[in-house]
Amino acid sequence: MGTLRIAVVGYGNIGRHAVEAVQAAPDMELAGVVRRSTTSEHAEELAGIEVVTDASALDKVDVALLCGPTRSIPQTAPQYLRRGIHTVDSFDIHGEELWRLRSSLDAVGREHGSVAVVSAGWDPGSDSMVRTLLLAMAPRGLTYTNFGPGMSMGHSVVAKSKPGVVDALSMTIPVGTGLHRRMVYVELEPGADLAAAATAIKEDEYFSSDETHVVAVPSIDAIKDVGHGVLMTRKGVSGTTHNQTFEFSMSIDNPALTSQIMVSCARAAALRLSPGAYTMPEIAPLDLLPGDRETLIKTLV
Repeated sequence: MGTLRIAVVGYGNIGRHAVEAVQAAPDMELAGVVRRSTTSEHAEELAGIEVVTDASALDKVDVALLCGPTRSIPQTAPQYLRRGIHTVDSFDIHGEELWRLRSSLDAVGREHGSVAVVSAGWDPGSDSMVRTLLLAMAPRGLTYTNFGPGMSMGHSVVAKSKPGVVDALSMTIPVGTGLHRRMVYVELEPGADLAAAATAIKEDEYFSSDETHVVAVPSIDAIKDVGHGVLMTRKGVSGTTHNQTFEFSMSIDNPALTSQIMVSCARAAALRLSPGAYTMPEIAPLDLLPGDRETLIKTLV
């Protein structure tokens, strides 16, 4: 296959960085951006880019990067898969809900000859690959994943969706041993009740399992920082040898890394994977990279 044609679906924090990552990829070209509206918002940065309200208005699309909110993915992804367009999303809910989405998209993909890469962010996503490798290195033991301090995009989107909230910033604060505190800053509509907004946020499953504090601020733009990070530690046993300790850490721009991982997964979806749905630990790392197998193996192995 020649140059991959990629559509970016949604133009929020992740979508903007996805456009840049596609344009920087040596084996891809941007087919266009799919948005709810083609009005002049962001007109300058989208100059020269095809902007449509439906991907059917674009020329050939190999892969759609689904950059909308997590809770939109179960409805959005099948629409593309049924057209034979591969999808990559950054669905950020772990556990049973992720498995249900993977299972449902797997059936659609197999039926229509398309591939869905699910949860192609950094957690779940690339961190999931690291946790898998750590488990192989020390099969018995404990892994602690400590996020932040930093902005959680998914949690911020959910907080912003609550009645009376104009904008929101959800900060993840690591407490240690995999526990976290959520500091949620909200910009409220005039006359909105902070207590009601806080209750709605804390009762949502995104927040209900963590200690959550909701604070009203005059402006989210004045405090917003999209930086994030992780410190992952595993202490375990290799064979019968104890005290094997591993650490993985990073400090990153959240949407930039998420979009780059999605772009890398688009390559695997289009070129390497059979029809169906996959999470990142199911994908060989080399399948994420441009270039021929021989050169990659000689360089990396």
